[in-house]
Amino acid sequence: MGTIRLQNAGKQFGPRVVLADVSLELHTGQIAALVGANGVGKTTLFRLITGELAPDAGTVTRTRGLEVGYLPQEPDIAAGATLHDAVAEAVADVLSLEHKLAALAESIAAERDAERVQDLMAQYDRQRARFEAAGGYQVEQRINEVLGGLGFEPADYDLPIAVLSGGQKCRAALAKLLLRVAFGGVGGPPFLLLDEPTNHLDIDAVQWLEKFLAGHHGGAVIVSHDRYLLDRLAERTIEIVPPAAGRGAQVHSCLGNYSAYVQARALRHVTALRQYEHDQALIAKEQAFIARHIASKRTEVAKGRRTRLERRLGAGELATERPAEQQTFRLRFAEATRKVQRGKELVRLAGLRKQYGDKVLFDDLELIVHAGERLGITGPNGTGKTTLLRIILGEVRSEAGSVYVAPTARIGYFAQEPAELDPGQTIVDAICELRPDFLERDARNYAARFLFTDEDPFKKIGQLSGGEQSRVRFMKLILTAPDVLILDEPTNHLDIPSREALEQALLEFAGTVVTVSHDRYFLDRVVDKLLVMRTEGVQLYHGNYSYYIEQVERVRAEEEAARAAARDSKAAAARGAGAAARGKRKPPKPGGPRSPLLKLTLAELEAYIAEREGRLAKVQERFGDPRLYRDVAAVNELRAEYDALREELAAAEAMWLERAEDA
Repeated sequence: MGTIRLQNAGKQFGPRVVLADVSLELHTGQIAALVGANGVGKTTLFRLITGELAPDAGTVTRTRGLEVGYLPQEPDIAAGATLHDAVAEAVADVLSLEHKLAALAESIAAERDAERVQDLMAQYDRQRARFEAAGGYQVEQRINEVLGGLGFEPADYDLPIAVLSGGQKCRAALAKLLLRVAFGGVGGPPFLLLDEPTNHLDIDAVQWLEKFLAGHHGGAVIVSHDRYLLDRLAERTIEIVPPAAGRGAQVHSCLGNYSAYVQARALRHVTALRQYEHDQALIAKEQAFIARHIASKRTEVAKGRRTRLERRLGAGELATERPAEQQTFRLRFAEATRKVQRGKELVRLAGLRKQYGDKVLFDDLELIVHAGERLGITGPNGTGKTTLLRIILGEVRSEAGSVYVAPTARIGYFAQEPAELDPGQTIVDAICELRPDFLERDARNYAARFLFTDEDPFKKIGQLSGGEQSRVRFMKLILTAPDVLILDEPTNHLDIPSREALEQALLEFAGTVVTVSHDRYFLDRVVDKLLVMRTEGVQLYHGNYSYYIEQVERVRAEEEAARAAARDSKAAAARGAGAAARGKRKPPKPGGPRSPLLKLTLAELEAYIAEREGRLAKVQERFGDPRLYRDVAAVNELRAEYDALREELAAAEAMWLERAEDA
């Protein structure tokens, strides 16, 4: 078992201590979640493990030969190659074997000396054995599988890296790392350090990544805001605790996934709070006794108790600081809403159709939203989710169908991009623009609810981070006092504590919610209906995300059972027919032909090989279709077809080499 060990490790940048006295062991075969507020040192911890940074104190070691694969939030990938070639660099050693095989085959075909041919044939056999052992025949299949699983289309494969968007480059870097995982290494599969791997992935790609990582046995540590992913994969949760005064952040670890960690954290806080209250009562009691008797007949007793109290306080045995609450911004939509009759029809879409050019996003879409409902909308990128919201808002027209929105509905819209923000405004200016009755003091107090304190409210909005800008947008949204919230990816740029604050606010909101999101945990907590938009159609589920997955898996299991029954029936019929045929024909003579390939001439063998290679190439292309990975049974069937073709091709190539040698 491989191990990564940090012993009393610390790191600081100038006067700022980031990590202090960190002791931690990570083991291969275990997937861990790394959590903590933004800026507490998660990325610094990763860079210490990779060796990119050296610790200022303590040590960082790992088992000899253990390979570490690191995906940073902003990965660097070579810009001089195509997407396919850049990703294939992860298996350059396997591809070099393939090139050697091709060169040997050409040499064999051109050589006329029989002894030299024998020598080349022996070399070819050795290289082919190494190539097969390295999984060489599956390289193109796995490249297509990984790229398709992460949402790339076959048309993207020949695009230069330089023309890809930032999000596509991040996905390409992830694909390269996962391909490296798929083919392992000399010392086994690498230990993975993944910093926000689900950034830039849609919901299908996240599901595919989740299944891929579930099958990875080399161990991993994942930093992610995707709590659903952490719940499904993590066997251990490591928390980086924000630094106390004069100290760097420290690391705590607990067994279990993210939800188990949340429960443990709450219990730990309650326990610490009780201990603090107990210790404060003890301190107060001792101090009262000392004050009462220090000048009385019991002076010596009082002095002794004072000495013991001071010793315990100096040793840190008694809690003197109240356990800090988790710092997050405070949202409350309910205070800004009007009462709307629950069940009233607020939005009605009938026969809706929208297309751009030849691409139809959706057709004949029907949807009704009633007051008080919480509708989630999800699906892969490019299926028209944001377009649907903009049609409801009246910003985009549909090609067919009707749209009704109750004229009394007061809608608050949170767009995916912060187009409504003025980068030149200060936070105070943005607040006072919506509330002219606010004094500067009122605006600063309001901003403090969203963690903008001290001089923060006077910062220009253009200087803020993505998460800070999201907080400003929520401030403005609340000030409009909506009774219908239309939210497009509201959890983007928010850390986990902020997402939890938003979820709690939406659960308390008395109005109606329509939200587009890829955040599966968010959809589970907030919505009671889910509209799933896919290229093959749109379907409404009366439940949250987990309910939707249950229904999909139930249907998939029923379809797989039906396919299995059909295969069994077909196999039984074939066995019966085969038995009947065997009963009628004479047994083959000893030494007779056992393979149909034996009857083929050398030219016919070459044609057979070319035909099998063509079929194999078409199967490999099908692995590049992202839609394939929505159906596990279809993936397994395609892999079986691929393996069968590979066996047929290998047999034919072996026969051709034997015939060529004889010739």
